[in-house]
Amino acid sequence: MNTTLLIMAAGIGSRFGTGIKQLEPVDDANHIIMDYSIHDAIEAGFNHVVFIIRKDIEKEFKEVIGDRIASICSSHNVTVDYAFQDINDIPGTLPEGRTKPWGTGQAVLAAKNVIDTPFIVINADDYYGKEGFKAVHEYLVNGGKSCMAGFVLKNTLSDNGGVTRGICKMDEQNNLTEVVETKNIVKTADGAEADGVAVDMNSLVSMNMWGLPPLIFWTCWRRDSKSSSRKKYRVIR
Repeated sequence: MNTTLLIMAAGIGSRFGTGIKQLEPVDDANHIIMDYSIHDAIEAGFNHVVFIIRKDIEKEFKEVIGDRIASICSSHNVTVDYAFQDINDIPGTLPEGRTKPWGTGQAVLAAKNVIDTPFIVINADDYYGKEGFKAVHEYLVNGGKSCMAGFVLKNTLSDNGGVTRGICKMDEQNNLTEVVETKNIVKTADGAEADGVAVDMNSLVSMNMWGLPPLIFWTCWRRDSKSSSRKKYRVIR
């Protein structure tokens, strides 16, 4: 079965150079986090890569990242496509005065014309590890419809300050019911806390790794065609 890796990279700055976190080398061979994600996804079985970027950074993105990765993918019989996130590309009219980019849902919706397979969605600047890609791929190729890879909070905390994580709430069947964005989660002597409130270290959190069917594009479009002014689109089951 064909499956797609969708990488949300539209937040990369328009000038490529120092200080852009998605492009910072993370090893002595000057690999960036996206290199690791793509390698792990291909190893898990994904055979199509789609980058979501902005049109204004297309040339620089391909020069710095895209062409190199496309060459690597080609050697593994993996195809590469691009989708472009545009604030005006919504099922409705852009609210007057809106300049801030939309959220994950609208970014994913931008890929509606280049994806017709089950797919996984990730951020460009997060490291996920191999197991998440393997688990989501296995779920999708075995008939799963939609899922989120949950990560144990204690494994995602930083020694260098607070982090923002989406703490998951689930029903009795482990179906996701809510993701609560929680900011400034820091390690403490007894575990973790956010703004002085204790947080369960064993909570499952979202790192924005979702497994979805292509039907989600139609669902997002219909769901938000009458509510495009809300803060964020949600790609959740």
